[in-house]
Amino acid sequence: MTAPQMSPSDTRTDPTPRARTGPNEEDRAPMSFTVRVFIYLVGVHFIAAFLFFLFYVAGG
Repeated sequence: MTAPQMSPSDTRTDPTPRARTGPNEEDRAPMSFTVRVFIYLVGVHFIAAFLFFLFYVAGG
């Protein structure tokens, strides 16, 4: 019994995998953490602006 012969058209034609250029999934922070940090940054800047406004109004 002989092995079946393969023609060139029987070979796999899958595209080669592309190299990753961005960060790996393991290197990224979870989305909830990113959203929480963004909200904290916006909140802190809002509080700082409010305090600046209070000192501006009280001083002049």
